[in-house]
Amino acid sequence: MSSMSFSSGKQYVKPPQRGIFPLDHESECKAAMQSYLGCLKESRDMHHKCRDLSKDYLQCRMDKQLMAEENLNDMGFSEEQKVIGAKEYDKSKEKAGYIAGKHIDKPNQWFWEKKKRDWNQ
Repeated sequence: MSSMSFSSGKQYVKPPQRGIFPLDHESECKAAMQSYLGCLKESRDMHHKCRDLSKDYLQCRMDKQLMAEENLNDMGFSEEQKVIGAKEYDKSKEKAGYIAGKHIDKPNQWFWEKKKRDWNQ
């Protein structure tokens, strides 16, 4: 039986993908993180309301060398990309008794269950 060699050839180390960065083990940006998460909780996860806190948190991470320096405008924090006038869906249809798909009355059939058409007509 032949032996297999897994170490043949040179091994290359790839840099981490964009968005993957070291954890904050020293809790250097914990205050910014907690204020952002608190805002998300208060606004029921409507992240556009916590945009400035998110920006502050990312800036803190860049300042402390926990992620690569990058222009925040390229990360979606420019004025052109700001969410304006967003409103929460109030579920008025569901409150009135609407059930999705309930309006379809005909029974569904698989293609093999359908009757063959009479092509002579």
